[in-house]
Amino acid sequence: MQENSQNTQIVTETLVPGTRFVRACLRKPVDRTPVWFLRQAGRYMPEYQAVRKHHSLLEICKKPELAAEVTITAAEKLDVDAAIIFADLLLPFTPMGLDFEFQAGEGPVVHKPVRTPEDVARLRTDRASELGYVAEAISKVVSHFKDRIGIIGFCGAPFTLASYMIEGGSSRNYVATKTMMYRQPDAWRLLLEKLVTVLREYARQQVEAGADVIQIFDSWVGVLSVEDYRDFVLPITKTLIREVQSLGVPVIYFGVETASLLLAMRETGADVLGLDWRTPLGETWKSLDYSCAVQGNLDPITLFAEPELIRERVEQILTQAGGRAGHIFNLGHGIVPGTPVENVQHVVRFVRELSAGVKRG
Repeated sequence: MQENSQNTQIVTETLVPGTRFVRACLRKPVDRTPVWFLRQAGRYMPEYQAVRKHHSLLEICKKPELAAEVTITAAEKLDVDAAIIFADLLLPFTPMGLDFEFQAGEGPVVHKPVRTPEDVARLRTDRASELGYVAEAISKVVSHFKDRIGIIGFCGAPFTLASYMIEGGSSRNYVATKTMMYRQPDAWRLLLEKLVTVLREYARQQVEAGADVIQIFDSWVGVLSVEDYRDFVLPITKTLIREVQSLGVPVIYFGVETASLLLAMRETGADVLGLDWRTPLGETWKSLDYSCAVQGNLDPITLFAEPELIRERVEQILTQAGGRAGHIFNLGHGIVPGTPVENVQHVVRFVRELSAGVKRG
């Protein structure tokens, strides 16, 4: 503990702002808890709404200057420690030969879902270079911020992307996905392998463009039992995470309603596990033997509360983290439309005020 205290003193004196977030991902000492937000560039922000008046979501994703603009605007307005590139999880579908669109009130829709071994066989894996517009946007963001903040690239996890492909959109019970998993294991395995082939190249492009960290979103993996996760998802997810780490960057692995899966998710070797707001940070981190960093985990709807309650909830999470190296403050899921921007800014201020004076070990 004495050695950690000395290291912390050194870090406090020499820390380059843009490394604070990356150091936290690697469980290295930092001068204060870094903070950023899931969906920090989104519909709750007037500047983003102004861009959306003239461009669809996919247009913003595919035009590097627009994607960089909304990424930079949000990060600067909130004064956070990291910027996550504006993109969408489903972008890799197009070069794989699977068209999708966003329908009002419905979210993403895949019109010809992947349901048979023949459908899986038709998916392409040789056109990942077509996703280069995301890397180009990252390059613009990196050029703007230099080393002032961390830059996050991201992709979807194999299970979550496969479930979108198979269901044709979001689902309540994931019947079609689990049916392929159970009854067509060879097709399921091939589908995940093809996704990893594309995602590996996609992540490489982002890292080469300057991304400091890659976050892998397993948004729907919480629908699985521990047994199904271990049998059908863990091995291929571990492969993807290890291959991304081999690019020289930390990996954040995040899912929703995953409290029962976290010990298994830890086996992927991810540097950081994202915790949703239903999961007590202190108890959960201890159950993981503090063997990885953790990110989270304020309830996004708390941002509709009065500042006094927001500050109290922020302080409670920081207290649970206890100044331990490896905590990144975030929400337990994304910022929702209608969230007051000033309350998001309050969280940043509260985290900085309350964590700066915390004894760290």
